[in-house]
Order: sequence, then structure tokens, then C-alpha cells
Amino acid sequence: MSAPHVEYDVREDKAWDPKRVRAVLLQLGYNNEAPDRDEGRGTLVMEDMGTRLGLTDTHPVVPEGARIALRVLLGACVTAFTQPSNYQVTVNGRFMESGCFEPRGSH
Repeated sequence: MSAPHVEYDVREDKAWDPKRVRAVLLQLGYNNEAPDRDEGRGTLVMEDMGTRLGLTDTHPVVPEGARIALRVLLGACVTAFTQPSNYQVTVNGRFMESGCFEPRGSH
């Protein structure tokens, strides 16, 4: 028997800050990040969008939004971000330096 299909659009609800996105995903049944155990570090990891300095910014800014990582077994990840202007979902392996998220700066 499979789990019921549930959909929720965080962008429609304007819920793109990490705390609200985490709460929504936990309500939908995703597991919270947990201490190391045999099956991996849990499934859900959340971060803010990180500090950036754009071409016209005079001071570093943290864009509104959330970065999301879902670990799938030990070696695969689904990563995403959501913010007011856009969103993106990708599938990748784990990075030795930073887990599911691509290391900041370069790889």
C-alpha cells in the first residue's frame, strides 16, 4: 500500500523562508535531519540562501528564500531552492566537503 499523494505549493503560500519551508515539509512526512546513523544523516536539510554581493550591491545581502536538500539513501540527493522570484530542483550526488549542497565558491 503506497502513501497518499499530497501536494503543497510553498510559493503560492509565500512560504519561502527556511523555518516555514521546513515546517511544511515535515508536515508532509519528510524526516528532519538527525545525528549520524546507519541509513545516513536523515533526509531534510534546510539553509538560508547565503550571503551574496551582487554587481550593484554595496554591502553583502542575504536574499529571501530557502535552500533545501533531501538525502536519498547514502549517496544521492535532491536539492532545491525557492524564493519569491523563482525556484529550481536538481538531482546530484553528495559532495565530500558539504554533503548534499554544492560547496560555496567552487568545486
